[in-house]
Amino acid sequence: MQTKAKITDPKYKMAFILVTTLFLMWGLSYGLVDVLNKHFQETLNVSKAQSGLIQAAYFGAYFVIALPAGIFMEKKGYKSGIILGLALYAIGALLFVPATSSNSYYFFLFALFVLALGLGCLETAANPYSAALGSPQTAETRLNLSQSFNGLGQFIGPLIGGFLFFSGSEVINNSEEAASAQFSVMITYVVIAVIVLLIMLFFIKTPLPDLRNQEQELDANEMAHGHTKSMWAHKEFVFGVITQFFYIAAQVGIGAFFINLTVECWPDATSQTGAFLLSIAMLALMVGRFVSTGIMTRVSPQKMLVIYGAVCVILSGIAASAIDYVSVIAVVVTFFFISIMFPTIFAMGVKNLGSKTKLGSSFMIMSIVGGAIMPYFMGKLADQTHTSMSYALPLVCFVLVTIYGVIYKKLHS
Repeated sequence: MQTKAKITDPKYKMAFILVTTLFLMWGLSYGLVDVLNKHFQETLNVSKAQSGLIQAAYFGAYFVIALPAGIFMEKKGYKSGIILGLALYAIGALLFVPATSSNSYYFFLFALFVLALGLGCLETAANPYSAALGSPQTAETRLNLSQSFNGLGQFIGPLIGGFLFFSGSEVINNSEEAASAQFSVMITYVVIAVIVLLIMLFFIKTPLPDLRNQEQELDANEMAHGHTKSMWAHKEFVFGVITQFFYIAAQVGIGAFFINLTVECWPDATSQTGAFLLSIAMLALMVGRFVSTGIMTRVSPQKMLVIYGAVCVILSGIAASAIDYVSVIAVVVTFFFISIMFPTIFAMGVKNLGSKTKLGSSFMIMSIVGGAIMPYFMGKLADQTHTSMSYALPLVCFVLVTIYGVIYKKLHS
């Protein structure tokens, strides 16, 4: 009699819980980044296109660090990669202190770049590690569960930013108000640095299972059955990396200019209103991940990716139509349906790579560079037309995500 595979093995339970805390911490960081877009527009007088450089620095760091992190973990293991990531995360957060003193937009970008180098290490380690802590049958479900706590962090981030980074009015009236707002940003990141350092110490003290032997066994099994494909011969992986690039471009883009969209399409809304509505959108993301993880125990991840992708195409079209209230609500709902996309595409892409999983994970994380590129082009389009029009670009990305779900079985076979 066949029994239903558990989400994780009991022997991996503590490791799974610990690693899942990392998803919460980088979700918190990402939730704050979208608020910083509008914050720096107001306090440092940058344009929408210039504010898109925040995402360029943040997600560009993922592209830079992912492959070195994967090679590092091939030699040192997942735990060492996690500790390195946490150290860089804390250093980047502490760099907000001199950035605030200099009041330089480019120093803030540098601080975010260093911080995101740490997050790139963490994602390169934690995503495949979470997926591997149990049966391959439940890899997508397990990673979606971990990513649900990433959604919780993304929900908390805009709430913190809304309360601390903006005043109740839409306009910063003088340099004292701007300085006060920047000081709030600095304190927020100093507190984050302290929390991250405490988590790092906990990881240093806690033994974690090293899964390198398990991955080598998978390779041996493939060789025994005559399957010796290189990583690039796995079409589901190659197309998964490409799809992840466009998915992340869409996710980052719709969040980066959400507050601008709210100010333009929600009568009488302020930036603070937009930040709070963004927090609701992130709540939808979190709920979507928890709910969809449950559904995924009954419906295949591939089918869910197709359905959710098609819904996001429709919602993006509504967002681009610039209808008061409706366009904003459409984007909020979109966050529910994008909830499964990153972890599902990631797990579907790397689940058959064996000992090449760390390297494959590096390329998956490098594809996050899509998030560095999209906001600039959305910002340029928004500066020339209307913020809502820029949401036509994520629509195209969601079409490609849907196509990946449709052809996945053919790619895998």
